[in-house]
Amino acid sequence: MVFSVFLKGLAMGAANVIPGVSGGTIALITGIYERLINAIKSFDLRAAKLLLSKQWQAFWTSTDSTFLLALFAGIGVSIVSLAKLLEYLLESRETLTMAFFFGLILVSIYFVGKTVRQWTPTVCIMLLIGIIIAAGIAFLAPASENSSFFYVFLCGIVAMCSMILPGLSGSFVLIIMGNYALILAAIGNADLNILIPLALGCIFGMIAFSHLLAWIFKHFHDQTIAMMTGFIAGSLLVIWPWKNTITEMIAREDKPAKEVVTGYEWYLPAVTDSNTLLAAGIAAAGGFALFAMEKLAAKTS
Repeated sequence: MVFSVFLKGLAMGAANVIPGVSGGTIALITGIYERLINAIKSFDLRAAKLLLSKQWQAFWTSTDSTFLLALFAGIGVSIVSLAKLLEYLLESRETLTMAFFFGLILVSIYFVGKTVRQWTPTVCIMLLIGIIIAAGIAFLAPASENSSFFYVFLCGIVAMCSMILPGLSGSFVLIIMGNYALILAAIGNADLNILIPLALGCIFGMIAFSHLLAWIFKHFHDQTIAMMTGFIAGSLLVIWPWKNTITEMIAREDKPAKEVVTGYEWYLPAVTDSNTLLAAGIAAAGGFALFAMEKLAAKTS
């Protein structure tokens, strides 16, 4: 069980380097999303009291810390190992790499969507809203940079929420909000004037949003799953393998300039081209890989 959670953490960590894929998407696909939200939510006043009163076992159990430790260990290992491989593949074989994830995410829409218990008109509307929001983000023009305390705090909240939500890329959202370069420079220079409000926003966003999501899941399960399915479907626009990436060089103090993605230009490939056929085959392999994992998980259960 612990090793299985560790493997899912590996997948979540690797997803962070794929444009348009969030760790939340992988958590939802692999069936640990609600447990993750509830585990984060459990770090409340009750947990603090248990910790302060040195009730270590009760604290560990109430916060589902074994699960979180295994998951974040997998994420950490992935970021320093598998992510490097994916970064190389994105640089040298971007279309084929994106094709694999496109197929995987495309098939995941079915497996996530089928967990909806009853497809009512309201649930269908929430699916459509999710698609529109996720797809619409890809067309937004980046805002101007803003270093005010409140706005950076808000960036922290939004970035953390988008990382938790399936189908929304936290780094891409920061680019849209205009503060990606500012935060990147602040991390490199240890600028506490930026990092403190950002960290406060991330912590507040993670705790508050996990409580909100847990409540929504409990009271509006089908509507929530439908909207998240829409988020995943809408993110296919960013994962589409055949596109030209619009980039901008961001200057960084005492460091080389960094190229960041600010938008995309999509196009349809030549159907008879050998590279197109290869990419389509790899996309099918991605979809089959997820299908096989789902069947294996069901058999194990």
